[in-house]
Amino acid sequence: QVQLVESGGGSVQAGGSLRLSCAAAGIVVKTPCMGWFRQAPGKEREGVAAIGRDGSTAYLDFVKGRFTISRDNAKNTLYLQMNSLKPEDTAMYYCASDSLVSGSASFCYARLPLRYRGQGTQVTVSS
Repeated sequence: QVQLVESGGGSVQAGGSLRLSCAAAGIVVKTPCMGWFRQAPGKEREGVAAIGRDGSTAYLDFVKGRFTISRDNAKNTLYLQMNSLKPEDTAMYYCASDSLVSGSASFCYARLPLRYRGQGTQVTVSS
């Protein structure tokens, strides 16, 4: 059984930083597609970032240069470092994975939100 548990969300002012973590169980983070997507009230769900089996990364254009996705294979944990946060980044952020899908970051990003997701962690950015 795959379990994904996000943490690290919170409230920050514009320009601030947060690091989201996703602790995975039942899946090995270095193998399958993994990523982050977000959902804001009244807005469509959108993929934020993905990491491929080869370590490649892919991002939503709006977050490029500000967000970094990474993983710690030893801890079986996925991260999303978010810098220079903007009010438009306010949303519930979800970690996602799919044990049956593996490939490059662009391949994985196109398949967000994937099969499994966590409960989400709220990020609120004030101006």
